[in-house]
Amino acid sequence: MPPIVPPFLIGLIAAPLAKRLFKPLVRGVVTTSIGLVMEVKKAAHEAGENIHDLAVEVAADMVAAQIASGDGHRPAEGAASNGEKDEAKSPKIRATAGAAKAQ
Repeated sequence: MPPIVPPFLIGLIAAPLAKRLFKPLVRGVVTTSIGLVMEVKKAAHEAGENIHDLAVEVAADMVAAQIASGDGHRPAEGAASNGEKDEAKSPKIRATAGAAKAQ
């Protein structure tokens, strides 16, 4: 009859071996995952900056096109012609605290 080895003895022997084998493996997986996440965050941030820069360029081009075509400061049809501003169409400009101190 073969000798019977209790399962807890097998666990006592196998646990340190498993620790030696699996700890470097798990450490490598975690290190690689963190590195990958950092690269993805960096790429996403750069993509966001590029989209923002593109939006600014398009807005500047649109403003330049409006100024070049003369649409920027031309009064609308039906606007007051006696020197009064068309209050409904002109934007309100508010003085900021910095502008008030400068004057």
